[in-house]
Amino acid sequence: MKPSLVFTLVLLCSLSVGKTHADDDSRPPNFVFIIADDCTFRDIGCYGGQAHTPNIDALATEGMRLTECYQAAPMCSPTRHNIYTGLYPVRSGAYPNHTFAKDGTKSIAHYLAPLDYRVALSGKTHIGPKEVFPFEYSGKKNPDMDAVDGLFSECAKARTPFCLLACSNEPHSPWNKGDSSRYPVDEIELPPYLVDTPVVRENFARYLAEITYFDDQVGQILERLERHGLTENTVVMVVSEQGNSFPFAKWTCYSSGLQSAMVVRWPGKIQAGSTSDAMVEYVDITPTFIEAAGLPAQENLDGKSFLPVLRGEAKQHKTHSYGLMTTRGIIAGSDLFAIRTVRDDRYRLIWNLNHDATFTNACTEADYFRSMQRFANSGDANAKELVDRYMHRPEYELFDCQADPLEMNNLAQDPAHAEHVERLKSTLLAWMEEQGDEGVKTERDAILHQSRYKKFDSAEAFKVYRRAVRNRKKNPID
Repeated sequence: MKPSLVFTLVLLCSLSVGKTHADDDSRPPNFVFIIADDCTFRDIGCYGGQAHTPNIDALATEGMRLTECYQAAPMCSPTRHNIYTGLYPVRSGAYPNHTFAKDGTKSIAHYLAPLDYRVALSGKTHIGPKEVFPFEYSGKKNPDMDAVDGLFSECAKARTPFCLLACSNEPHSPWNKGDSSRYPVDEIELPPYLVDTPVVRENFARYLAEITYFDDQVGQILERLERHGLTENTVVMVVSEQGNSFPFAKWTCYSSGLQSAMVVRWPGKIQAGSTSDAMVEYVDITPTFIEAAGLPAQENLDGKSFLPVLRGEAKQHKTHSYGLMTTRGIIAGSDLFAIRTVRDDRYRLIWNLNHDATFTNACTEADYFRSMQRFANSGDANAKELVDRYMHRPEYELFDCQADPLEMNNLAQDPAHAEHVERLKSTLLAWMEEQGDEGVKTERDAILHQSRYKKFDSAEAFKVYRRAVRNRKKNPID
C-alpha cells in the first residue's frame, strides 16, 4: 500500500474516532435517581452511621457528598411529589400523605420531553395522577432489576437518554429484610432521643440491617450501569428520604425527619471524593436535572438548580430551607396538629400551630414507643421526659443546630434568642404566604388533597372523614 494511502486512511480513522468522542460529549447525560424509604441520613456509613453501606460509601468517594440537604415534608407521598415536580407541597396541592398533585402540574417527564428522554420509575410510586407523572412504570414496592437492566440495554443500543427513578421501599417498617445478625442488639448505639429498651434495640438492629439491604440495591443498579457502558455519561444521585419511623424523625419537622443524605456522581464533571455543605433542598432536584440536560430553566418552579455546587463552581446555594408536617388524615394522626419550620445556616424554628393537641401518629402505636411509655410509667425520669416531649409540644421550638445537631435543647423561651425566633418566624410567614399556606385552614382542608377522598365533594369528604375518626376512637388500633 502506498504511504500516501496509509496516511489518508489513518487520518480518516482519526477523524471518525474524534467525531464519536465529540458526539459522546454533546449527548445529554442520563440520570439515575435512587431513593430510600424512611432512612435517617446519619445512620448511613459515609455520614458517620453504624449501617454497613459499602456501595453508597464507594459512590461518595467517586463523587460528591452533600451535608446540608433537606426535604419539605417528612412523609413519603408529599416528598416524592416535591422531588418530581420541583414544587413545594402546598403549591402543588400534594401536602398530606397519600396525596395527589393538582391537575395541570408538570413533572420531570414533561421537562425532559424536548430531548426525547425515556423517564422511568421502578419501585415505590406513592404519586398521582398518572397524567402528571407519565413515566414508564415497573416493579411494585422495590425496583425491578430486570426492568432496569432492560432500560439500560435498550437505551445504550439506541443511544437514547434516560432518567431512571429507582424507588426502594427500604428501610421502611416492618424491618424484615437483610441480615440483622450483623448488628448485635447489645452492641448497637442508640441516639439519645430514644429510650434504651430491649424492644427499641431489637427494632433498631433490624432497621440497620434493612439499610444494608437498600445499599445492596444501589450496588445492583450501579453494576448494571457499568455492564452496559453507561457509567461515564450518567449522573447518579442517591438520597435517603425522610428519617426512620422511630420518635423525633419521620412525621416530625426536626432535622432527623427533614434532613437527607445526598451523594452524587458524574464522572469528569463532579470532583471525586468532594464534600459540600451548601444548603440544597429536594425541590431543587428537578431544576438541576433540567439544567444538566442542557435545557432552559423553568421560571415557574419553586426549586433552583444547584449544578454550580456539583461542579465545584459555587460553595453556597440557599440561605433557608422550609418544611411542613400535616397530621390530618395520616394513620393514627392527631387531628389538625399542623407543623411548619424554617432553617437557616445555624438555627431551626419550629411552629406547632395546634400545640395544645396531643401529637400522635403510627409511631405512638408501635411496640417500640409503647416500650418507652412503659419505662416512663415505671418512674424512669429520662423516659418520661422524652415521651412527654414527643407527644406534647410548645408553640415554638428553636434549636442551635451547630451546637445541638440532634435538636434536643429548645431555646425558644430564652430571652437571649428572642431575636432569632422573630426573625425566622417572619421568614417562615413570608414563605407560607407565597405558597398559599393558610396554616390551620390548610391543615383542615388536607383531606381534600388525599386520594381516598378525591371522589367526594367537599362537604361529603368532611362527613366521611369525621365518621372515620369516630370509628377509630371506638376501635383503637391494638
